[in-house]
Amino acid sequence: MSQYDPNLDPTRQPNTPRAEPIYSETIVVRRESNTGWWIAGGLAALVLIAVLWILASRNPADSEAEARLAEAQAAQAQAAADSAMVQGQIVGAQQSVEMARAEAVRAQADAIRSDSEARVAEARAVTAPPPVVVTTPAPSTPAPVTGTATITSNTPQN
Repeated sequence: MSQYDPNLDPTRQPNTPRAEPIYSETIVVRRESNTGWWIAGGLAALVLIAVLWILASRNPADSEAEARLAEAQAAQAQAAADSAMVQGQIVGAQQSVEMARAEAVRAQADAIRSDSEARVAEARAVTAPPPVVVTTPAPSTPAPVTGTATITSNTPQN
């Protein structure tokens, strides 16, 4: 290790006063303070107390009004449900009427068809059927026998 300082001016003589001013810094170390935290905690406590006071000092008439409002809303919801139920019954009745109309139209068509079939059957019954001609073939006459019969052993016997 050497005693050479690279920051020293080599032209200056040792132990001679410098022409440059000397600046010095003083560092003061202070203890940490919790004052900011105490202030924040106090403000939070004040806000909490204010909220509790506001909630405790509410007017009871407001709660009655809220209860009435809730009752009115419940009644309105019940009325809407009743209206929906009635609408459902109306729709069901309309569907039943439409089905009955369709059945009536089908029954009327069946009646018309049955009527026309009955008229056709009546017309057939009124007209006389054509005469039935049965033809039978004439009886066949046996061929005239001429000559004498010869019986042999090979002749079939009836």
